[in-house]
Amino acid sequence: MNRTLLNAVCAAAALASCGAYAAPLAMVEAVQAPAWVQRDGSRIPLAAGMELRDRDEIRTGEKSKVLLRMGEGSSVKLGENARFALDSVQIRKDKVFAAAMRMAEGAFRFTTRALARYRVKRDININIAQVTAGIRGTDVWGKAAADRDIVCLIEGKVEVQRGTDKPFTMDQPLSFYIAPRDKPPLPVAPVPPEQLRQWATETEIEPGKGATRAGGKWKVVLASEATQQAALAMYDKVRAAGYAAQILPTRINDKPVYLVRLSQLPSKEEASALADALRGRIGAIEPMVTR
Repeated sequence: MNRTLLNAVCAAAALASCGAYAAPLAMVEAVQAPAWVQRDGSRIPLAAGMELRDRDEIRTGEKSKVLLRMGEGSSVKLGENARFALDSVQIRKDKVFAAAMRMAEGAFRFTTRALARYRVKRDININIAQVTAGIRGTDVWGKAAADRDIVCLIEGKVEVQRGTDKPFTMDQPLSFYIAPRDKPPLPVAPVPPEQLRQWATETEIEPGKGATRAGGKWKVVLASEATQQAALAMYDKVRAAGYAAQILPTRINDKPVYLVRLSQLPSKEEASALADALRGRIGAIEPMVTR
C-alpha cells in the first residue's frame, strides 16, 4: 500500500474512532455536504465527528447545511454559502466557556440546550460582518448578507454593537435588528412569525437530503476500483467537491478491490437520498448503499 493510500485509510480510521475520548471544545455533529474546513493553508472536506480547532474556517457550498456542537453543549447551525471561523475557544480558569466566532458570509443559529443554559456560564462573541453580537442568551439567529447584517433574538438576550456605534442590549424575545451596509441601522422590531420560519429554514438540516451525522452506521459506496491509482484519483475528486470520502481496501472473489465511499449516514433513507443526489456526478456512476 503506498503512502498516499495509507494516509487515506488512516484518516478513515481516525474518523471512525471520533467520540471515543473526552468531548472536544467544538466538533462537527452533522453535515449536509458539500462543506469544507480551511485549516493551516489546506482545504479539507468537512466530516461528521471531526474535532474543530482554533482558527478553523468552515465553508459551506450551495444547498449545504452544517451542525456544530460546542463543548459546553450549545449548537451552531450554518446555512448554505457560509463562511464561519472559530477563535480562542476555551474553558477559562473561572469555568466560563469562552469563544470568538466570525460570520463573514451566510446565516447561522446559536442555540443552547435547556440543561446547559443553567449549568454553564458563557462569554461568546460572534462578529457578523460589521456587527458584533455578545451572546449571553439561549437562541439567536443571524446573517451576514451582501447588503445588510441581521440579528434575530429568539430567546434570552444579546448585546449588539455595529462598528463604533454605542452598544445596546436586545432582551425582548422574537425581536430583530437590521444594519444595512453604509446606512443607519433600523430600529429593533418584533419579528413576524412567517419571517422567523423562513430564516430558521435557512440554517436547518433538511430530512431526506443525505446529511451525515456522527455515529451514523450507513454508507454509500461511490466506486469500486481495481487499482490504488484509480481509487486515489476518485478519492481526490470526491473530496475536492466537498464530500469526506474514504478508501477501504478489501478483497472480492479473492481479488484486491478499493472501495471509495462516504460513511456516517444515520439511516438507509438518508444514505439512499445521498446516493441518488450523487448518481452521475463526481465520477459516481451507480452509487450503492451498504451498512
